[in-house]
Amino acid sequence: MSRSLKADEKVDVLFTHSYHLAHDPKQWERGQPYPPLGTLYAAAAARSKGFRTAVFDTMLEDPGAGFLSALERLRPTVVFVYEDSFNFLSKMCLLRSRELSWKMGAAASAAGAKVFVHGSDAADHVPEYLNHGFDAVLLGEGEQTVCELLDAILRGWRHAAWNLPGMAWLDPSSGQVVRSSARPPQRDLSLLPWPARDLAPLAAYADIWRRSSGYVSTNVVASRGCPFHCNWCAKPIFGNHYSLRPAESVAAEIAELKTAHAIEHVWFADDIFALHAGWVRQFADAMQQYGAVIPFKIQSRADLMRPETVANLKRAGCNEVWMGVESGAQSVLNSMDKGLRVESVRSARQLLGEHGIRACYFLQFGYPGEGLKEIEATIELVRATRPDEIGVSVSYPLPNTVFYQRVSKQLGAKRNWVDSAELSMMFRSAYRTEFYRALRNALHFEVTQQHLAADRRSTDQLRRMWQEVYALEPVCRTPQPTSLPIYPQESAFVPGDCEAADAAMA
Repeated sequence: MSRSLKADEKVDVLFTHSYHLAHDPKQWERGQPYPPLGTLYAAAAARSKGFRTAVFDTMLEDPGAGFLSALERLRPTVVFVYEDSFNFLSKMCLLRSRELSWKMGAAASAAGAKVFVHGSDAADHVPEYLNHGFDAVLLGEGEQTVCELLDAILRGWRHAAWNLPGMAWLDPSSGQVVRSSARPPQRDLSLLPWPARDLAPLAAYADIWRRSSGYVSTNVVASRGCPFHCNWCAKPIFGNHYSLRPAESVAAEIAELKTAHAIEHVWFADDIFALHAGWVRQFADAMQQYGAVIPFKIQSRADLMRPETVANLKRAGCNEVWMGVESGAQSVLNSMDKGLRVESVRSARQLLGEHGIRACYFLQFGYPGEGLKEIEATIELVRATRPDEIGVSVSYPLPNTVFYQRVSKQLGAKRNWVDSAELSMMFRSAYRTEFYRALRNALHFEVTQQHLAADRRSTDQLRRMWQEVYALEPVCRTPQPTSLPIYPQESAFVPGDCEAADAAMA
């Protein structure tokens, strides 16, 4: 279990989540798991209000027999399947996680507990979750709703209908979904207690990290939300509002992680870091003041990487920036409502390199309107700027996005990936899945090879991988692919030069 409790100790509330590392082969092989930060924030909020609280961390523990054992031993009155909304894997709404959440909810209900669920997938599929036995779905930011709901159930401060802001449930007479008023976003993040990390098996996480990477990393968030409007990005929890923690609080938290838990590295799980240059400057000052400077990585945008900001990031300890580059074709970025210029990527990559910070790209293939010409523009950008690492995905339609609306009529029964490595197309993109998988493999391999000494490069293997991409291109074309009227795509395949990959590595 995630905390040491007496064998006969009964808790008021048990928190869990549905992402299990062993269900995701790609992430299991990487061996770099992070504790469920969102779940631990909710647990900390409940505990701060005096409720006896425990966490069953499904990331590493057996979600079957282990969870049943926890229910039997702890006998919770209330169970929350509370997803980590700071983890991109939870935001992807993977099928295995959905199925597991339903099983855990059913087990908790059978044990006599009131059972509630919170997370991106539940917010997007409220009726399905309620029809699988959950008493209610929590919508929006959940910590305050959790505490008020526990008051209602355990202290009888409100009537049994739990008609609190930020909830949805089934009307018992009509069977229809009832939604309460929206829960206002938490503007002052300093009011929230730090995550209840003592309720998670941090030592087990540390062991995995040491074996896989040689150091120990954990996750922190300095902000919530993102104000940008990329039309493929789903934001069912935080919406488009953006809230920042005080810089001193974040630095103090990292100082504690460094001294009390021997943490050597931090991943900031913020949707967007370094949005405000002034805050970054204050953060760098506070990190130095608290003696908290350790390496950390962030997710941000290329157009936020300006000289002062990058210098302050370096001063604070930043050694890696992941940027949502998506595409090297300006027309695709425009179609995405990305609000980004390709030139900003080139500038950011150079600036980060000058400060000794790794520049890494998130890339996305298959967006409507993208054809071979646009794909080759992305390949050219990667070859010209030589990022330190890339992460490649394909466009993934998530509910309640503009992108989803554009392709919703093409979606069949399959609307979610099983795990994070699936990389399946679920709408009519320019090519079938096999082409994009080969493209991902070749581009990943090329970036890896670029940073090896010349005598260690596998040029023949790289050439074969690109030949496979070129061979698949004509046979994987999709009839009548989705395109955007404002950005019509007319691109015919011109056989590529396999030696271009070799030249890019020279």
